Amino acid sequence: MAVSGVCPVFENVFKIGTSGKSSTSEQMKTIADLETFSVSLDNGIEEWNPMDMKGWKRRLMTAKALGITLNGKRNVGDNGNDYVAGFAFKTGQDAETKFEWTMPDGTKIEMDVIVNVTNIFGGDSTNVGALEVEVLSNGKPTVTEPTSSDLGG
Repeated sequence: MAVSGVCPVFENVFKIGTSGKSSTSEQMKTIADLETFSVSLDNGIEEWNPMDMKGWKRRLMTAKALGITLNGKRNVGDNGNDYVAGFAFKTGQDAETKFEWTMPDGTKIEMDVIVNVTNIFGGDSTNVGALEVEVLSNGKPTVTEPTSSDLGG
């Protein structure tokens, strides 16, 4: 059941499709040992200055992209963590898979993604090896909003 009110960040759940873009729900695995994440929305906005607006600009949002940066520790032996780390040296369509983000309120975002591993095993000599990755939307995601019963209503 989804939570309501304020909630800790650890209530977010991230899953990666371990069979590429054809992954089924059974093949979606959580990624162990994630510590932080950040979300970026890249919005394409067309602007124009029609004469009938007397100098005021008009705008229309014409494009969107979603990126999520995940930072954590490299956990050898965890299905999700191993699968993500395996993208470190892949290119082209081999760098594509499915990704799922479930927010604490129950909102679920499912999307095809490009997996961009930016750090694997890096850090100071006394650190636990890092796993840092960006998942970048590749097409329109499916966003499923929670129902009022999911929110306890």
